[in-house]
Amino acid sequence: MFQTGLIGLVGSLGSVSKIVLLVLLGFSVISWGIIFFKWRAFRVADREDKRFLALLMKTRDLDELYRQVRRIEGSPTAIVFEGLMERVGPGRVEEGDGIGSGSIDRHVIERTASHLGQHQLAQLETYLPFLATTGNITPFVGLLGTVMGIIDAFREIGTQGTASISAVAPGVAEALVATAAGLFTAIPAVIAYNYFLTRIRSTAFRLDSVSIELLSSLSTSASKTKPVPVGVRG
Repeated sequence: MFQTGLIGLVGSLGSVSKIVLLVLLGFSVISWGIIFFKWRAFRVADREDKRFLALLMKTRDLDELYRQVRRIEGSPTAIVFEGLMERVGPGRVEEGDGIGSGSIDRHVIERTASHLGQHQLAQLETYLPFLATTGNITPFVGLLGTVMGIIDAFREIGTQGTASISAVAPGVAEALVATAAGLFTAIPAVIAYNYFLTRIRSTAFRLDSVSIELLSSLSTSASKTKPVPVGVRG
């Protein structure tokens, strides 16, 4: 017998449809947990990146900036900068051991910056594949529940020996609940996945900008502090 109301409708579903709904509920709960977790992580990363970029604009002394940036936590650009400075070595810029001085290979620094940046982006991408998987498969899981529900509905029609609308409609309506649940699970996951990808692209742009700025600063420091050959002096 067809029951009205959400609880009554779910209660009247077959065993297969109930299992499908439980699976979709699990996907939905995990997806929303990931959405809130990643939203908080990106908010912290953006806030700390703004702090670091403000320091980068005000402080031209790389060693002083390195000492200040160690107090910033959760900023991908600050972590990349700190990793590059550790590769170069604090104090080596002032001593003239910059890029092009012979002791630091520019290609090594560029590869290090690329590696550090990719590592930070990989951390930001954590759990996002689950959102993509949820958006891709849950509509089909819901469709499976609908198909199984319709099969049960037609079996019931065969048992009753009638195909009137009053006999067909309740079973079809109950079966479509699974499709609706699959879409309800998939749509937020897809929206959140695309949104977070956009945030990751913005972070990647900031990481590239910081790497280029640091390489330029190191090259400038090296050219200013490189000693002039004796034969050139007047």
